[in-house]
Amino acid sequence: MLEAHNPIIMKNRKDIGLLIITTIFILMGCGGKKSNPIPQPLAPTAVLLGTPQQNSVCIIGTIVSATQSTVIFGWSSSEFTDSYDLTVTNLLTGTSITQNFTATSGSLSLLRNTPYSWYVTSKSNTSTSTAQSSTWKFYNAGAGTVTYAPFPAAIISPTFEQMVTTTTGTVNLTWAGSTVTTGTTLTYDVYFGTTNTPVVLKSSITDSFLNGVAVTSKTTYYWRIITKDTAGNASDSGLYQFSVN
Repeated sequence: MLEAHNPIIMKNRKDIGLLIITTIFILMGCGGKKSNPIPQPLAPTAVLLGTPQQNSVCIIGTIVSATQSTVIFGWSSSEFTDSYDLTVTNLLTGTSITQNFTATSGSLSLLRNTPYSWYVTSKSNTSTSTAQSSTWKFYNAGAGTVTYAPFPAAIISPTFEQMVTTTTGTVNLTWAGSTVTTGTTLTYDVYFGTTNTPVVLKSSITDSFLNGVAVTSKTTYYWRIITKDTAGNASDSGLYQFSVN
């Protein structure tokens, strides 16, 4: 005997099926919907330096006194940048000045007859990232100066407080010298020792390196380079130190 169809049961089954289908579509819609990522602010790019030019004598500016003059700095604009930090370092004392500008130029009052280095850092108001330019050197001209002292030698290796490993019991010292005076031959005095007042190891060399310097393990060494030119001018790299494993 065939069982009679109960209309109430059939209706409930249809309602349950419709509910299941509706739930599946809702879950699929929620799971398939992706949120858009929050756009990140664009990082600024580095500028190209303009003036004072690399390794030049700066004679453009306003003389403030017998010891100071105002030097004008210029650089290119950079993308995604709102302001620029100009950093200028006195290469004789190692002291730096940093000043912020919104334009692509600015001026600072600096000592005359003094070597400097400078670079520019690009900054954005919407990003924490910054971009730094290359670093250039220049000599701020002095009153009646005919010759200029060479730039202090830039120490290359070993770097400051570097831990050196050697299998030969020797190290190679390297540096870079430069000057604004064309046609001038530079010579170097190398000071080296185990105290912070090293003595001359070799003098008046024309190479910008000294290989095969004897060292002992578990020892700290100090060294500096005095750069000299043919006019009798000289500059000091400053004291560096490194240790041997």
